[in-house]
Parts: sequence; C-alpha cells; structure tokens
Amino acid sequence: MIVRPALSSDVPGLLSLAAEVEHWFGPMVDEPGFHQALDQHVREERALVAVADGGSLVGGLLFGSAPPVHHVHWIVVSERARGTGVGRALMAEAVQRYARGPGTLEVVTFGADHPGAVTSGARAFYSSLGFAPAEQTPAGPEGGSRQVYRKVLAAG
Repeated sequence: MIVRPALSSDVPGLLSLAAEVEHWFGPMVDEPGFHQALDQHVREERALVAVADGGSLVGGLLFGSAPPVHHVHWIVVSERARGTGVGRALMAEAVQRYARGPGTLEVVTFGADHPGAVTSGARAFYSSLGFAPAEQTPAGPEGGSRQVYRKVLAAG
C-alpha cells in the first residue's frame, strides 16, 4: 500500500468509499456540498489516498489547517481494509505533510452513544493515536451524536 496526494481521477474511488459509510455519517455521494468539498481538497492538495498493491483505493483523508489548529475533515477506510493499518498510514502522512507543531490536531467523530461508535472502531482508533475525547458538537446529518477528539502536537 502507498499513501499519496489525491488526484482528480481518484474522486470516483473516494465517492465509492463514501458510499460505504453513509449509514453512519449521512448522505454524501449525492450531496453537491460533499462533491464541492472533495474537489476543493483535491485541488488544494489537502487530500490523501491509500492505494492497495492492486491499485484500488482503500482509504482517503481530507485535511485542513488554521495553525495552530489542524483538522482531519474526513477519513474513510474501505470495509475490507479496516484493521490493516490504512487509517494509521493516512493519519501519519497527513501529520507529516500538513501539521506543524506546536498546536493541536482535531477530528470530529461519533459520540459515545452513536451506534457507529463501537461498530466502526473510530473512537478506539483515535484514542490509540493519542487523541483524547473533548467537547460534544452538533449532531450529524443522520441525527447521531458527535464529539471532538483532540491531540496535542509538539514543536518540530
């Protein structure tokens, strides 16, 4: 697997990955706003993809920064590749490319009572990377609770 900046030709693959998680996050594939955000992140070189040895996309990440605060706007790993290090590789590459400390790295994920909180493994994943649960945020478009997870980034 390699992690590299996303290209415009990767957008259909990223939309296919989005379709796999709409039951947790709400509509994306048919939402013009999601398409616009995806296109903008790709154009601005703030999108990464993980490509399996066979050439298929197995993950994607959209990133944003307003130093000293950096944001993972969206991360997705294909169902067949979860638990294989794809998410970790995407996060490591994003931090290396985009996040300069000192500062914080934030991601909004499921609240503790969200049905996807355990099933997806998202909260455990972020905790394993050194993130800590922080404040609640507004519910997602599907109505499920959301919570910020935050990680302190050291200088350098």
